[in-house]
Amino acid sequence: MTYWLMKSEPDEFSIDDLRLKKEARWDGVRNYQARNFIRQMAIGDRIWFYHSSCKKVGIAGIMKVVGTHYPDPLALDETSPYYDEKSLENNKWSAIDVAFERKFESTYLLSDIKRLAETDQRLTDFALTKKGSRLSVMPVSEAQWECVMAEIESR
Repeated sequence: MTYWLMKSEPDEFSIDDLRLKKEARWDGVRNYQARNFIRQMAIGDRIWFYHSSCKKVGIAGIMKVVGTHYPDPLALDETSPYYDEKSLENNKWSAIDVAFERKFESTYLLSDIKRLAETDQRLTDFALTKKGSRLSVMPVSEAQWECVMAEIESR
């Protein structure tokens, strides 16, 4: 099993939205590196649902991959903000289906993750804590997952 972190602005799509839907398509990713990470995901992989661009930026819960990646239909939808005219001949963007697993009692804030990274070497190379890291999809090592989850469970 592999671990991931995927970011979404909660006013666009939140952990509560996913909880209501149970399953959803994760689409609209328009960064090649993030897209390549989506293409590496496998059924059963676990993902931190990360709320960004909001008051409480951080990990809001857990979801899991429930399908393999496929061409992102929004790239071909002229009414979508994620429309990509260059994809009409060859859709270069990918989407993946995810399912709700768990919402945390409270969001584990980015500030808490950064503070933990100062004292726990398992988070030394965690991309999320690096200055300028803006990827909406990123891998999480097993050690990083266990480190942060231990903190979340101890609250």
